[in-house]
Amino acid sequence: MRKYPSLFSLALVCCCWSVQAEVFTSIGQMTDLIYTEKELVQSLKEYIKAEESKLHAVKSWANKLDVLTRASTLDPEGYLAHPVNAYKLMKRLNTEWSELESLVLQDPSDEFISNMTVHRQYFPDQEDEKGAAKALMRLQDTYKLDSESFARGKLPGMHHNAILTVDDCYDMGKTAYNEADYYHAVLWMQQALRQMDAEEEHVVSKADVLDYLSYSVYQMGDLSRAIELTRRLVAIDSSHQRAGGNLRYFEKLLSKQLNELNQEGQEPATEEPIQLGTYKRPNDYLPEREIYEALCRGEGVKMTTERRSRLYCRYHDGNRNPRLLLQPMKEEDEWDSPHIVRYLNALSDQEIEKIKELAKPRLARATVRDPITGILTTANYRVSKSAWLEGEEDPVIERVNQRIEDITGLTTQTAELLQKEEPDAFKTLGTGNRVATFLNYMSDVEAGGATVFPDFGAAIYPKKGTAVFWYNLFRSGEGDYRTRHAACPVLVGSKWVSNKWIHERGQEFRRPCGLTEVD
Repeated sequence: MRKYPSLFSLALVCCCWSVQAEVFTSIGQMTDLIYTEKELVQSLKEYIKAEESKLHAVKSWANKLDVLTRASTLDPEGYLAHPVNAYKLMKRLNTEWSELESLVLQDPSDEFISNMTVHRQYFPDQEDEKGAAKALMRLQDTYKLDSESFARGKLPGMHHNAILTVDDCYDMGKTAYNEADYYHAVLWMQQALRQMDAEEEHVVSKADVLDYLSYSVYQMGDLSRAIELTRRLVAIDSSHQRAGGNLRYFEKLLSKQLNELNQEGQEPATEEPIQLGTYKRPNDYLPEREIYEALCRGEGVKMTTERRSRLYCRYHDGNRNPRLLLQPMKEEDEWDSPHIVRYLNALSDQEIEKIKELAKPRLARATVRDPITGILTTANYRVSKSAWLEGEEDPVIERVNQRIEDITGLTTQTAELLQKEEPDAFKTLGTGNRVATFLNYMSDVEAGGATVFPDFGAAIYPKKGTAVFWYNLFRSGEGDYRTRHAACPVLVGSKWVSNKWIHERGQEFRRPCGLTEVD
């Protein structure tokens, strides 16, 4: 019986386009929120202007009436002795004060509130905010960046200034704490405390920061530092409802541990701030995570001088395909075994923009298969967004599909759109397993965003307009486990890729089967 790597059974689709924007909430969609916020700011300015105009009118009334009342109250009878003053008093109280009342009752905020109501349906919710915070923590882990780097905006390739305030860092830490992620809670609460000690402006109290930080440190198993932090908390707020009890509990627990170890005392906790690396990140359920993250950082790539000497570049005409004879593709070897190649000028700028235009309204969170239920669902470690485009939708999609056939010599006509809810989608498709992958890069990325292969230590970096291609199956039909791959998170910028997953059915004479597991 033929065996396939489990990764391949997770493939979502094979004959349609998968376009991904690799951030938690896709930059492709978040750009709309930028313009929405700009519109709301303009609406807010108009509201302020209306309020200022109203206040100016009310002040003018007040000043005018102040002058009148000061004069009239000096000699009320003499003032009213003049018939015009008597008339104007009646007129003011009967008419003008009513007009002033109407002016005061006017609410210039109505238009602004209406505008807010219209746009609120497109606002991110609490889950989006939490997801964005987790995405920052994922970047922090993958690229070994400390909280200070994020807070100060010290990221490679940065073109815009972006800093995190004390309250931002506190909210990051609280998000981690609420998820029982004490490792990141410590890092971000410590950063909030560091900036607070530097006398930066803040709304959150130091007592709240120390409260979360001390308990998170305790959860990381550092009792001495937890005691030191809790003592700082008690010194600030002796009436804190938890601090006293926590301190007694921590001290009792430390004493018990020391007794069990037959030690009389322990060195007091250092005053040194907690840094990245002070505590070990807890293990999680993701296999090969350390290898994957190292490759994302460009560490552990197994490209030797000998291997590099076996890589070439050439012109590729698709076995004398008529459409490529006059303008062959520029083909470069990215890896020798398994053989991965890159094609230059695989997509034009116009084609890229058209694909983005078609995909953007449909972007939805990408899914993975739940190992227990077998159902496709979202996961916090897969944060890309995808859309599916068929060739019939636009001539550009059809043209690019044809180009892929010309380059690879494989047919792309034997697959259908995947129903995401189907647990056994490949069986339903009836087109066999995924034989090859053609991956178009539709953007450059300032930092991060590589495609890595943990089994043989390769990292392929995005280059706008290029495409990479490899086979997922040996000629024998057995799965090539080495081609298991994953996308690294984008550190700075946005990443757009389009996948073409090519299946076995229809390739019988285009890529004949062999009897051995060879490339």
